Amino acid sequence: MKPINVLFFLLVTASGIQAQDALAGRIKIDGVSAVIGDYVILDSDVDKTILEMESQGIDIKGISKCQLLGKLMEDKLYAHHAIQDSLEISVEEVYATVDQIIDNFTQQLGSIEKVLEFYNKEDEASFRQDIFEINKVQKLSSMMQAQIIENVEVTPEEVRVFFESIPNIDLPTFGTELEISQIVIEPEVSEAEQDRIINQLRTFREDVLERGSSFASKAILYSQDPGSRATGGKYTLNRKRPQMVKEFRDEAFSLEEGEISEPFKTDFGWHILMVDKIRGQEVDVRHILLTPKIEPPQLAEAKKKLDTIRKRIFDEEISFKDAALAFSSEKETKFNGGVLINPQTGDTRFELTNLDPVLYSQIRNLEDNEISAPLMEEDRSGLKKYKILKVSNRFDEHKADYSTDYVKIKALALKEKQLNAIKEWMQEKIESTYIYLNKANRNCEFTNNWQKL
Repeated sequence: MKPINVLFFLLVTASGIQAQDALAGRIKIDGVSAVIGDYVILDSDVDKTILEMESQGIDIKGISKCQLLGKLMEDKLYAHHAIQDSLEISVEEVYATVDQIIDNFTQQLGSIEKVLEFYNKEDEASFRQDIFEINKVQKLSSMMQAQIIENVEVTPEEVRVFFESIPNIDLPTFGTELEISQIVIEPEVSEAEQDRIINQLRTFREDVLERGSSFASKAILYSQDPGSRATGGKYTLNRKRPQMVKEFRDEAFSLEEGEISEPFKTDFGWHILMVDKIRGQEVDVRHILLTPKIEPPQLAEAKKKLDTIRKRIFDEEISFKDAALAFSSEKETKFNGGVLINPQTGDTRFELTNLDPVLYSQIRNLEDNEISAPLMEEDRSGLKKYKILKVSNRFDEHKADYSTDYVKIKALALKEKQLNAIKEWMQEKIESTYIYLNKANRNCEFTNNWQKL
């Protein structure tokens, strides 16, 4: 993504910051388009967004100033009430996001000086502050929307009523879908290697607790978790929204602020974890992940074991489902016959056109119920393992059916109910929030009743 695209996305979805650039001749710097609670949206915010879009060659004929202003006003309303409801964001997390954005810009343009020149900014400090404010409002807006729909659920009866309300001609069409099963064999880790990792993590722990070392610095230098290494091992967990594996969550919610766990094991490797801050239902933690080194003989033994399992299935000594239960190393799938769960839908089906490219390349030549040869796989943390795959079921393109597509229909019904909840919230908050629209914008046809007519 080009830098201008990233900044445009942020500008469209976040706070009104006064534009300071070479395009100022076309921007009314001191005009106020709207005020939403504590937020001011300048004429320059709307104009700057239009100019950014034009500079990228985007056809703006179908997008009006009124539509852009309406979107900016929605974002400010969410952010304003997030603050009113005392929703807290992690300032450190926002600063980390700013660092990542600046780093990406610098890599793409060659130097920070070129970045500042590209965006017509006088100095790095003010540029960073602009991006900080943009991301801060964006996070507040997202958190407010998440809170609005947090407890929205649909009953089976609501799903049925939703489906029956759709005219036959408007029923959605679902593309070809597959159910995929797998058996995974992880190489055995030697006791010596396991001891080495545990001792190294204990040394890190002692360095922090007894010698004042920085846990975040240790994570940046040594952690093998690519998802958190750059931010010093930082994650935010919520008691009400399960994320991370059980072992990780159990450790996180059992510690007090400043405490560091003993080394513990998950499917990803060995960890130590420190609690940074507890904020009601949320806990900020840092962790260091180390994965064991797997030697070639151990990998070869895992492949040999999987070859034997595959042959037994071919010889009909055991079914794929029973083999997964008996031998698979993957706890997430072994207890349901090795069937993969689509992380985006929670269903067992994967639409062929949306399939992960790597997984697609592994199954594209398989016939139904054919079993692949053992495939070596390396996860993001560097852990190597072998697996075999099978296409367990195939569903050709079809119109939505209540029985066979219940999970997807439920998701659509839930989405509609969530949108209605947001719409009701928006109407209620518009009535109770101070809103000002300048005279020039009062003829706009907004989706929401900003003028409280």
